[in-house]
Amino acid sequence: MSDFGIRLTILLNQLANSIGQLLLSPIGLLPEYAGAVLVATVTGILMLIGFKYSSPQSTIKKIRNGIKAELLALSLFKDSVTVNLISQIKIVLGAVQSILVSLIPIACMIVPVTLVLGQLSLWWQVRPLHVDEEAVITVNLAGNEDSSWPSVNLHPSSSIASTLGPVRIRSKRAICWNIVAKEPGYHRILFDVDGQEIEKQFVIGNSPMRVSIRRPEWKWTDIVLHPAEAPFLPQSPVKSIEIQYPSTSSWIAGSNSWLAFWFIGSTITAFCLRGVFNVNL
Repeated sequence: MSDFGIRLTILLNQLANSIGQLLLSPIGLLPEYAGAVLVATVTGILMLIGFKYSSPQSTIKKIRNGIKAELLALSLFKDSVTVNLISQIKIVLGAVQSILVSLIPIACMIVPVTLVLGQLSLWWQVRPLHVDEEAVITVNLAGNEDSSWPSVNLHPSSSIASTLGPVRIRSKRAICWNIVAKEPGYHRILFDVDGQEIEKQFVIGNSPMRVSIRRPEWKWTDIVLHPAEAPFLPQSPVKSIEIQYPSTSSWIAGSNSWLAFWFIGSTITAFCLRGVFNVNL
């Protein structure tokens, strides 16, 4: 990805963060299942509306009616080999046409849906640390194996206590600390890297909270997957900073299941309400 594409992604993330923090804040106040169902329902409706106004609805309706007509012909003339063969070919061609026409709204929705999923991952991919729970924080340094190591120090803070570190992993140019969470809330962990102050968001609490696992490097995929914090610039001595938060095990909003639940829930919502919004799918 070009430098322009990366900078554009950063701007889109900033916009998504502003909107996401406002609109998704009720997730922290609702029971887990209620928040997941609400989000799936609302996003399903929004995608349905987006599909309606970005797709040629009249063309889709015509294709669907053609497929229905050929299915009717198959049942009425089931003894005619010629009619059956022609109808089956037309049904297949209609299905292909339907897919091709649907590519237009899908292309239009790729960017907003990606931004939405990035925001949802901040709530459901992992959970915050609890008070007195431990985690490992890793600072990944820029440069190669032959590059000199900068001086890296973790600033003291009332929100955390360091129990081990810094530990250098020379093969990965990484420095790790084992820390213990102390105060609930949203915090900043500060590092001194050769006199330059660098920060990372840190979250402690028992309820659902917006959690940034990683402050990303100057890489498009990393920025898309971790949208909450600004990436490190290419000239920065630090490439990325990551905290190992605990995974969640809920089948609704767990680390390995929230995406599937959202996809299924939003898809069911869209299909169930397509008649209400007069949308041809």
